[in-house]
Amino acid sequence: MTSNEKTIHQFYTAFKNGDTDNMFSYYDLNIKFIDPIFGLLHNNDVLSMWSMLIEKSQGNLSIELSNVKADAFLGSATWIATYNYGKTKRKVVNKIYANFHFKDGLIIKHTDNFDLWKWSTQALGLKGLIFGWTGFMHKKIQKKAIISLKKYKNSHSFG
Repeated sequence: MTSNEKTIHQFYTAFKNGDTDNMFSYYDLNIKFIDPIFGLLHNNDVLSMWSMLIEKSQGNLSIELSNVKADAFLGSATWIATYNYGKTKRKVVNKIYANFHFKDGLIIKHTDNFDLWKWSTQALGLKGLIFGWTGFMHKKIQKKAIISLKKYKNSHSFG
C-alpha cells in the first residue's frame, strides 16, 4: 500500500468516526473540493462542509470504502455514504467516485462524482424523480446547499 493510499484510508476512517480534526489533517491548507451538490469549495469552506454534514447526520452515517488506488500524485476511491436526508429523514445510499491530487503527502484537491439525479430521487422523493435530472433542479439543490453551508459557518467558528 502506498503512503497516499494510506492517507485515503485514514481520511475515510476519520470520516466514519466523525473525527473532523483527523480528517482535516490529511488536507493541504489550500484544499479544493468539488462535487455535484456544493460545486467548488476552497479551504475553510471544505472543512465547514464536512463538519456540517457530520453534525447533521447525528451519528446516522455509514461510510464504506473500496477500490483505493494512489501513486505519489493522484489517487481514487469508491465510497458509499448511507444516511437520512433532511426533515423527512429519507434514506439515501449514495455511491461516490472520488479522485484526489496530492502534494507533499497531503490532499490538495478532492473531487467527488455521483449521479445527482439518483441522489435527488432518494433525497427529495417524487420531486427529485420528476425534476432531479434538470439543470434547474441542479442549480436549486446547489443554491440550497451553499445557503445551508453559509448558515452553518455563521453559527460556528470557521474562518
